[in-house]
Amino acid sequence: MFDARQTFPEDVATGGDLHHPDASEIDLPSLLHALSDPMRLEIVRSLACSRGGALACGAIPLPVSKPTASHHFKVLRLAGVIAQRDEGTRRISSLRRDDLEQRFPGLLESVLRAAQDEEAVRAGSRRT
Repeated sequence: MFDARQTFPEDVATGGDLHHPDASEIDLPSLLHALSDPMRLEIVRSLACSRGGALACGAIPLPVSKPTASHHFKVLRLAGVIAQRDEGTRRISSLRRDDLEQRFPGLLESVLRAAQDEEAVRAGSRRT
């Protein structure tokens, strides 16, 4: 079973390659843990709403420090929620929709729908 809390050295020894679990290694506890944090859920929502399905990490506004944002992206990547690649000085992230749908059909869309509904309720309560 894949453990999202496990660390993978991404240094000279690995050629700087980022570890991405195979689709078969994505497990439900790690996936649910990754999606349980509001900041990580916002990253996933932003990627789901983006044109082309990919964004540079810095293009997603988060009210946290850069190291904290990097941690959240890493948790999502190690859980198999997102894929990342480096382009020059930018790290581009995209949702692994096909892999997640293959492994857990309907889960990602259900989570995104629930997050959208929750945001609508919060927005409505702020207006009253």
